[in-house]
Amino acid sequence: MAIDVEAYYRTYGPMVLRRCRYMLRNEDAALDAMQDVFVEVLRREHDLVHSAPSSLLYTIATNVCLNRLRRSTRRPETHDDEILQTIAGNLGFEDETLVNHFLDRVFSREPESTRAIATLHYVDGLTLEETAAQVGLSVSGIRKRLRALRRRASGLRDL
Repeated sequence: MAIDVEAYYRTYGPMVLRRCRYMLRNEDAALDAMQDVFVEVLRREHDLVHSAPSSLLYTIATNVCLNRLRRSTRRPETHDDEILQTIAGNLGFEDETLVNHFLDRVFSREPESTRAIATLHYVDGLTLEETAAQVGLSVSGIRKRLRALRRRASGLRDL
């Protein structure tokens, strides 16, 4: 049975938009990402299981936003003053470059889902149980991934 994407959009659209706003911190980018989430659902509507739609959409939104963030660090979409002011307001360019380089090295050999797990747990503040429910792993699987990630980050910090 196919998913009723229109009903999902009406019901879960606000939740997806909040998630995208939180991760992207840009209204236009969040609106675009939200649309991408539902386009992805449309593309795979016959393959998706709709037993936990909010978890499914939350996970897709997280992945869409992470992909957008990753793409924007590789090749920025714009060079306007707003981006420059955001960078200057948070970290100096050198500090941000070092942080991004460090995170790229930490996640370079990790599965894509590990970045989503780390974002859900460390950035969004979800508990291990909530994180496990969002990504479809056991709590012990989440602990194992986060433990390995902390070891990897600690080893890189010492270099």
